[in-house]
Amino acid sequence: MQDKLDVLRRYWGYDSFRECQAEIIDSVLAGRDTIGLLPTGGGKSLTFQVPAMLMDGVCVCVTPLISLMKDQVDNLHRRNITAVCIYSGQSRAERSLALERVNVGRAKIIYMAPERIGGDFLLQLRSWPVSLIVVDEAHCISQWGYDFRPSYLKISNLRALFPHVPVLALTASATPEVVRDMAANLQMTAPAVFRRSFARDNISYLVRRAEVKEQTLLRILQNTAGTAVVYVRSRARTAQLATLLAEAGISALAYHAGLDPHDKAERQDRWMSGAVRVMVATNAFGMGIDKPDVRTVVHFDLPSSLEEYYQEAGRAGRDGLPSYAVLIVSPRDKATLTRRLNEQFPGREFILEVYEKLSVFLNISVGAGAGQVYDCDTGRLINTFSLPPRPTLAALNILTRAGAIEY
Repeated sequence: MQDKLDVLRRYWGYDSFRECQAEIIDSVLAGRDTIGLLPTGGGKSLTFQVPAMLMDGVCVCVTPLISLMKDQVDNLHRRNITAVCIYSGQSRAERSLALERVNVGRAKIIYMAPERIGGDFLLQLRSWPVSLIVVDEAHCISQWGYDFRPSYLKISNLRALFPHVPVLALTASATPEVVRDMAANLQMTAPAVFRRSFARDNISYLVRRAEVKEQTLLRILQNTAGTAVVYVRSRARTAQLATLLAEAGISALAYHAGLDPHDKAERQDRWMSGAVRVMVATNAFGMGIDKPDVRTVVHFDLPSSLEEYYQEAGRAGRDGLPSYAVLIVSPRDKATLTRRLNEQFPGREFILEVYEKLSVFLNISVGAGAGQVYDCDTGRLINTFSLPPRPTLAALNILTRAGAIEY
């Protein structure tokens, strides 16, 4: 009979586990609900991939990013481990093939987006021999977390379907309050919690004060080597800075959530392969990006929270070699952060106004429409009623958190 170290050597070629990995695996194999708090680059994936190979049945991993699913499945296939993924945007044939592989027992791990956990798909899940439920980026299930995603609340349906199957929740950033909220929302029973130090001794954290940030950014990248990520907080600025860097002889691309999926994939591939040195990106880029040799992460704009900063800065130096996380600040940043917070958390009256105008826009009565799906052109909604764009999008997200709509 194989043990966890045999599996590690056979499929991954390692002779030992990192700190906390073996303890998490043992807890899962013992059938316990488990929470793993590991730093970025701390090897979270192995804590469920190894036990998945040792357990009968299929491991279901819920993860928020399609690009992460595809990367993980491709990596597992290279190690001769059968895995599939289910997500919106797949063709009917692709989805049918993935489901068929699970149905005939030819997949050990299935990755799925949280949005898939509901309706008819739950009936399909009921017939599977599920051995382990994994929630990656588990802080997304907590309303106290910086990156709450309402779709994650659907994971409780999965737990209700398989009440005796252990749940493993993994994240790289969670306060004690978020950990408690995660455990409650996932209906965990006395979970074992394993924490690894979040200190990253190989990363040098630096602050550079500047009146003209562009000059400082150029100087940083001209005096460092290797792959880099530059984080900004607006889509327009990704293109502006990527052009600035390219004109200075530094290969760079822009990345944000508004890009066509094909463009996103192509730009990510070029950066991952080393064909392009710098990715100038919003926070849409990074979660689940498994590139170990990022030498520099620069924050051109301040993030909204320390948790968000830690997540993004921690994408540097995952190979353990010396790396830099640089924050560029200017005297205007405090006012910018204050304005951004006001946009992210509009007042109650404005939120109610957006709800009422959304009802008019969709031609439904206020309070009606439960269980129905409507196409919503958000740009046209904003233009029709002359609404401020960012507070309106924030109001729609807050209404989603409150359960009034699902946006």
